[in-house]
Amino acid sequence: MSVYSLYVINKSGGLIFSRDFTEAARVDTNDSLRLASIWHSLHAIASQLSPVPGCTGIELLEADSFNLHCFQTLTGTKFLLVVDPHASFIPTLLQRIYEIYSDYVMKNPFYETEQVIKCELFDEAVEQLIRRYLQQAT
Repeated sequence: MSVYSLYVINKSGGLIFSRDFTEAARVDTNDSLRLASIWHSLHAIASQLSPVPGCTGIELLEADSFNLHCFQTLTGTKFLLVVDPHASFIPTLLQRIYEIYSDYVMKNPFYETEQVIKCELFDEAVEQLIRRYLQQAT
């Protein structure tokens, strides 16, 4: 099992954080920005077109070689995690990443809301969490 990439998208659809965890998952900056923009748009359209009342948008995109999981916060920030199709407990992992975001980014007095995340402690905590997840999964 692998965790390939993490993306954080602000409520306006801008990419504010991206991290690749494997060399195979590396995409250039333009493709990362494009992914964030497209996902934000698809997410919004899906929530409007859904026949189910209260639908918040797309939560999972399944492909042959990866799954893309989305967790949207109450403020509209989206956390996207690209993982191996056989990965388990991803919603829990996304919730834990959000908790780390709340602790290290939102409580940082120097962070401006909706701006690019440049917080070394957040990077380190996410890296440790992913490492622990991968160790437990094997």
